[in-house]
Amino acid sequence: MPRRLLVLIVMALVAAPASGAPLDVGNARRVSLDADWRFLKGEAEGAEQPGFDDHAWRALDVPHDWAIEGPFDKSLDPQTGALPYAGVGWYRKHFTLSDGVRGRHFEVLFDGAMSNARVWLNGHEIASRPYGYSSFGADLTPFVAFARQDNVLAVRLAPEPESSRWYPGAGIYRHVWLDVTDPIHVPRWGTYITTPSLDDASARVNVRTEIANATDAAVSVTVETAIVNADGTEIVRATPMPATAEAGSSVFVETGLTIPHPVPWDLTRPYLYRAVTEVRSGTTVRDRYVTPFGVRSIAFDKATGFSLNGRHVKFQGVCLHHDLGALGTAINRRALERQLQIMKAMGVNAIRTSHNPPAPELLELADTMGFLVMDEAFDMWNKTKVKNGHGKYFAEWGDRDLRDMIRRDRNHPSIVLWSIGNEILEQGSADGGQIAKHLSDICHQEDPSRPTTAGFNQFDGAIKNGLAAAVDVPAFNYSARRYPEVVRDHPDWPFFGSETASTVSTRGAYHLPIEKYNKHPSHEITSYDVIAPFWAYIPDWEFEMQAKVPQVVGEFVWTGFDYLGEPTPYYGWGEKPDPTDWPARSSYFGIVDLAGFPKDRYYLYQSVWTTAPMVHVLPHWNWAGHEKAAIPVFVYSNADEVELSLNGTSLGRKKVGAEPVDLPVGGNVSGEHHFASRFRLRWDVPYQPGTLRAVAYRDGKIVAEDIVRTAGTPARIVLSPDRSAIAADGSDLSFITVRVEDTNGVLCPDATNQVHFAVTGPGRIAGVDNGNSASLEPFQADHRAAFHGMALVIVRSVKGESGSVTVTASSEGLSPATAAITTK
Repeated sequence: MPRRLLVLIVMALVAAPASGAPLDVGNARRVSLDADWRFLKGEAEGAEQPGFDDHAWRALDVPHDWAIEGPFDKSLDPQTGALPYAGVGWYRKHFTLSDGVRGRHFEVLFDGAMSNARVWLNGHEIASRPYGYSSFGADLTPFVAFARQDNVLAVRLAPEPESSRWYPGAGIYRHVWLDVTDPIHVPRWGTYITTPSLDDASARVNVRTEIANATDAAVSVTVETAIVNADGTEIVRATPMPATAEAGSSVFVETGLTIPHPVPWDLTRPYLYRAVTEVRSGTTVRDRYVTPFGVRSIAFDKATGFSLNGRHVKFQGVCLHHDLGALGTAINRRALERQLQIMKAMGVNAIRTSHNPPAPELLELADTMGFLVMDEAFDMWNKTKVKNGHGKYFAEWGDRDLRDMIRRDRNHPSIVLWSIGNEILEQGSADGGQIAKHLSDICHQEDPSRPTTAGFNQFDGAIKNGLAAAVDVPAFNYSARRYPEVVRDHPDWPFFGSETASTVSTRGAYHLPIEKYNKHPSHEITSYDVIAPFWAYIPDWEFEMQAKVPQVVGEFVWTGFDYLGEPTPYYGWGEKPDPTDWPARSSYFGIVDLAGFPKDRYYLYQSVWTTAPMVHVLPHWNWAGHEKAAIPVFVYSNADEVELSLNGTSLGRKKVGAEPVDLPVGGNVSGEHHFASRFRLRWDVPYQPGTLRAVAYRDGKIVAEDIVRTAGTPARIVLSPDRSAIAADGSDLSFITVRVEDTNGVLCPDATNQVHFAVTGPGRIAGVDNGNSASLEPFQADHRAAFHGMALVIVRSVKGESGSVTVTASSEGLSPATAAITTK
């Protein structure tokens, strides 16, 4: 072959657009479209066209968050994490379909894309959605090509600056699916299951099924639904129901079934059934649609609060933002599961999806792990809190966003409340009550089985303009002082604290003396758990008011985990930002830090919310230079009494709740700025190095103990994976805790050693962190400085590669460590 011709052929191949990989549809109803996308950060004119040349674009899989890669930038908004989420990004996916699937119906579903999404297939615009938290889909059928011709799905995203109050992330950050059905089918979110009656003998189950006809002729069908238990055994089947679906429209079929001796879905036994619906034309099965659901009853009452299956349950809840720390907003089931496991061990039984529709995975995990969920739609309505907030799109899209959220989520037994908004500015508007009623009515239309709520931070305004009365269960943010007032003035209202406490702290930081301050120059906030912004308060105050006003349904603490953005009190609302606030870039509100390490507050909540014996002592016991000075020692416990000792010498026993501990608080708790807490124990201990031991007693017997020791010089690294075996699916994760210890295995609380990581085998570093809210180190790196002696490295499996993964951690002057992980 002539050399010039060879060069031209090679150049043509290089310049050719990427060719689509065959999509193996088979008999699957839903196929993942996560793999093999092309991505470009920036504008690309004509990128919606199938012939556009994208061969030089970055190849990646979704979910993907382009902003978490950084870098942190002082010129960007620290309130949103100082990460580059704003701008334009393009994604393109090539795929081919065989001629054998011609005649089927194709729809794409995006679980979430951040934000201002526009979607094309083969150059035809098929969908758009401004709200980055909404799931949305589109019909591909008119434009899809077969016979192995290249199909190109193109997505343009354009997150705007000043569009969020916290870190929103960017990109196709949730999963993408291809639904492949017969033209006669149950459409997306096409079933609605309720359980109108439930007792030990039986449960009545109603199934409302939508049948869509995407053909140009009317079709007669029969719809038959069976219920399958958790073991996969069919337990009841309904009589087939006839229906006629007109051309290009839908018909709804109602089916009633009775489950004998049902197993209720509950927090301690989250039992799930499945409804299997078949659509037939004659003997031909046109579609088969499976809906997981739970059998349970819920009720809200002005006197008894919330009941689940007839049993009184208090909300022990937390608010959670959607980012996953070092992983950003790109959804990962294992990362989310780990968060929920950590919360459950603290005593959490309820999650508020602040302040937006969550990833479907959170609801699936809540269903299987046993959490109640307050599913929240909006942070703003027409009035925007930030320049380019979703409020600018609310008039056009708000109703659609809310209906889609409810239709997507309403079969989840974990959901007990629909929230139509958080701290919306219309609390002070004359039309606030009217808008709230409109949104509440939408919720009732789509799902009359659950009540509506909203989180109000303008207590008087929301009541005066009728907004609070427009929802079924009013909820109040940071209003513990006024709970008695609600009971007095509105005796028919069940209500709860939708956002409480907002205490701020840094894991491992202790500042003396114990006093309430605003900011600390170290960019760390004391973990004595006494600091809160002016509108907020310490956990103890909420505990006290919940106990004094038993009508309160419970609380949702702000927040369960630290999250990216809103680094209050740095860059805090109500005061002018100070240049010295940098580099604070993520929250201090979390009961657990961004890396997933519990702060001391975790154990304060655990002492109130759990019954298994526990005791926790703080602070650390490294106070060189403070010899013989009295160090305040706090103990949190759910036992009857606790004995504290130092180096074997008893410092006395104290009964839990018998000797209130004086704490500094803001004026919104006490005009004297002091509060006597019965939820903590305190000793003032003259410092000497050694061992501080707290021993907890119940009925005179030792039931728990906690020990803090003085650490010596940092000597070694210790690695502790949360799981030593993970799936080789390219998504599963092992979270490895990194500790810097002395020669005796004691954590060095002031260690800041830079730790380097190396991974061999079928694993990759997915992220690193240390929980420091003011660190500018990248999350995607092979190193991390220890923070108060700890760090985190997250290892992801490689898809399709089984084997042994070895993680090595090293640091100058320290003995290295290794951890072994198996991928299967």
